[in-house]
Amino acid sequence: MNKVFNVSADCKPNLHYMVDMSGLLQKIKEFVDRGEYFTMNRARQYGKTTTLRALKRYLQGEYIVISLDFQKLGADSFENETIFSITFARYFLNTLEREKIDGLDEMKERMNELRENIRIENRIEKDHFSLFELFLSLSRICGASDQPVVLLIDEVDSASNNQVFLDFLAQLRGYYIDRDEVPTFQSVILAGVYDIRSLKAKIRTENAHKTNSPWNIAAEFDLDMSLPEEGIAGMLEEYERDYHTGMDIRKLSSLLYEYTSGYPFLVSRICKLIDEKIAGSLNFTDKKAAWTKEGFLAAVRILLMEENTLFESLDHKLEEYPELKKMLQDLLLKGKMIEYVPGDLGVRMAAMFGFITLVQGTAVVSNRIFETRLYNGFLAEKARHMEISQISSNEKNQFIVNGQLDMEKVIQKFVCHYTELFAEHNNRFLEDNGRSIFLLYMKPIINGTGNYYIESRTRTNQRTDLIIDFCGQQEIVELKIWHGDEYNRRGEEQLADYLESFHLKKGYLVSFNFNKKKQTGVRKVILGDKILIEAVV
Repeated sequence: MNKVFNVSADCKPNLHYMVDMSGLLQKIKEFVDRGEYFTMNRARQYGKTTTLRALKRYLQGEYIVISLDFQKLGADSFENETIFSITFARYFLNTLEREKIDGLDEMKERMNELRENIRIENRIEKDHFSLFELFLSLSRICGASDQPVVLLIDEVDSASNNQVFLDFLAQLRGYYIDRDEVPTFQSVILAGVYDIRSLKAKIRTENAHKTNSPWNIAAEFDLDMSLPEEGIAGMLEEYERDYHTGMDIRKLSSLLYEYTSGYPFLVSRICKLIDEKIAGSLNFTDKKAAWTKEGFLAAVRILLMEENTLFESLDHKLEEYPELKKMLQDLLLKGKMIEYVPGDLGVRMAAMFGFITLVQGTAVVSNRIFETRLYNGFLAEKARHMEISQISSNEKNQFIVNGQLDMEKVIQKFVCHYTELFAEHNNRFLEDNGRSIFLLYMKPIINGTGNYYIESRTRTNQRTDLIIDFCGQQEIVELKIWHGDEYNRRGEEQLADYLESFHLKKGYLVSFNFNKKKQTGVRKVILGDKILIEAVV
């Protein structure tokens, strides 16, 4: 039975193509060996469950690992302290029994004591089986074990906005602080999207003691859980041994990393689309044809158009947090620089949900796939109110000649339509929306056939490089605000250098000029061996 690329639940080494995780697991084990308690909070479908399950296998033999999933408990389990304590104890004991630990008679005796306590509580319907009693029993079990006990809890988000869970964390903290005096867990790892500070922030209470952080003993977990390019290459090598496609593994692993920044779900989803949707399609008759740059870009187009669980989760966050949506619109459509300062909950949440990463304290969209999909969504909203998008859609056929994109004609027609439609608008509107207007014009022309993305190094309101892939043809368009002849000459040189890095001879420069005496139009500039088509609007 051949393996497949997996995007549902956790990945299993015997069933799925996976990136080698041994390096990451060794680094996490160093946390465990030091006795750290920490939170593994990452965005949705970032491989948290896969990592926890792999870590359990990796630690076995040296540690007794108890792996729980709070999603299995259900909301009723957090109704009050007694219900939670009894439910947690049962879950813990059942999980421990499945480990089939031999030769630990004293530990089993402590387990039976806990089981008997739970049974008595249920039978005589006492009012209270407390967290204190639960942790007293857990401490006895840990103390009776010949090996250190590690506790892993997945999906801690299921307990969010719940005081019982915060009280549970407080007990963990108490035993951690006293670990040199009383037996307790060697290490505790909580996994979820929200970090504990955010869980605390969601509690609304009038009691001051409930606002204290119960998880201030947690170590900072800053390991990179994205898939490295060399790891992606190793996964493709395993696939290649099975199918012998002749793919350029180095090139494709580089493309996968460039577009996804190693986001596990996106890497696996693109690979799955190439393997199961692109291969055997009309333009890619077999796997050999599919595992190429053209097949990769075709898979990206499908991905950007589909509704999947990850995108649905991101869309929900944009609806739930309007301030998050506005921040991303400012970042993408207006080119505003978003800097993080301590206490900025909005930026921290954007990073927590996976929309952005922080590079030297400045927000950038996490990966090219997210960026393009966000652009598509924001532009679709604007397209309903801007005529320019409909105009380019109606005239699309004149820009495609023999299956190739006539980019020079696109630029010429854009100048005409922009001048006609926006001559009466004020400069503030145009400066904020110039990039959006060009993208609104461009998108219907390449829609369904081409891809586009913004070069991250030039994603500011001063300069933007738009890279367009269309039927194997690549075009670079620099969008910028006019700041005089000298600034324009520097822009020409930058574009020429950029073309050189892409091995291209021809590029395009669109300047938005807000001077009253500006001269609009299109001209050709020769710079060394490069041809620049410059437009001023």
